[in-house]
Amino acid sequence: MNLPAPAEVLPHRSPFLFVDEIRAVVPGESAVGTWQLTGEEAFFEGHFPGRPTLPGVLICEAIAQVGALAVLTDERYQGKLPLFGGLDKARFRRQVLPGDTLRIEVRMTRLSARAGKGEGRATVDGDLAATCELMFVIVDAD
Repeated sequence: MNLPAPAEVLPHRSPFLFVDEIRAVVPGESAVGTWQLTGEEAFFEGHFPGRPTLPGVLICEAIAQVGALAVLTDERYQGKLPLFGGLDKARFRRQVLPGDTLRIEVRMTRLSARAGKGEGRATVDGDLAATCELMFVIVDAD
């Protein structure tokens, strides 16, 4: 299967597009993506000086972006935009550092014409970095 570039599916753009590559997608069901952290990202300078660490909230945003890939590759949602509605059970298990590659997996647990829920996890070299549950609403992209 030929997978699109994230920017071909997601409305996000630099500096807020956190998914570098789509590894797998089952439209409307699940997606897997990666984010390669170079260390040049601006947030590392201030979070934290001398000990750069990826902010947990940005891991959750990356999980949400991969979830949006699962939704937006489903032809039922062409011309739509999934917007964050909530975040539950966010847990952070390890630091994510410059040079790490974050592997992000999201599975939709509920998806309707107007809203949905999903579960996501982010790992580095197979080690669990973060998990969370996402809730989102689906609106017209215009």
